[in-house]
Amino acid sequence: MIAIVDYGVGNLYSLSSSLKFIGEDVVVTGEKDKIARADKMILPGVGAFSDAMKKLTDSGIADIIKEQANLGKDIMGICLGMQLLFEKSYEYGEHKGLSLLKGNIVPLEGYIDKRLKIPHIGWNSLKFERESKLFKYINEGDYVYFVHSYYACECSESIIASTSYDKPVTAAVQKENIYGCQFHPEKSGAVGLNILRAFCER
Repeated sequence: MIAIVDYGVGNLYSLSSSLKFIGEDVVVTGEKDKIARADKMILPGVGAFSDAMKKLTDSGIADIIKEQANLGKDIMGICLGMQLLFEKSYEYGEHKGLSLLKGNIVPLEGYIDKRLKIPHIGWNSLKFERESKLFKYINEGDYVYFVHSYYACECSESIIASTSYDKPVTAAVQKENIYGCQFHPEKSGAVGLNILRAFCER
């Protein structure tokens, strides 16, 4: 069973539908015991980093996520969910993350050409930086869908794919059983479904 962690941040319907489409047994839940019993978990999210971390912490879900991840359970963060896996975010201040991965979340503004639009919204190709099981069914150069204003940096030990938006931007990360996609696989057509399929394989 795959647990999609519901902590009141984001629309979970498309992700749940995508996983069901590829034949996975899925539960959308904010109940800590169900998250703990799941085979794998996915941490989605849209919105502000600080608000999301507060909800995870206040609900006790943050502790469950860290506990299960440290026990070796596979977890995938998507978009804001990926950013929450890191140590710190500088989105409207300085905020501590789950610290499952080394690195910080910083704004695209000031990094990319000021003539480019922020948020970065649209389809961009993936450049593989190292091997990962997430890429089992896709090819380098495949396009995925991004919506974000912040990105992960100082994360060289976990970056597995980047994209180009004037400059290199972290697209996907992995360290052992911890995975993250800055893009939305559930909105990335067949490529995204194949990434989810690879993650869900036992």
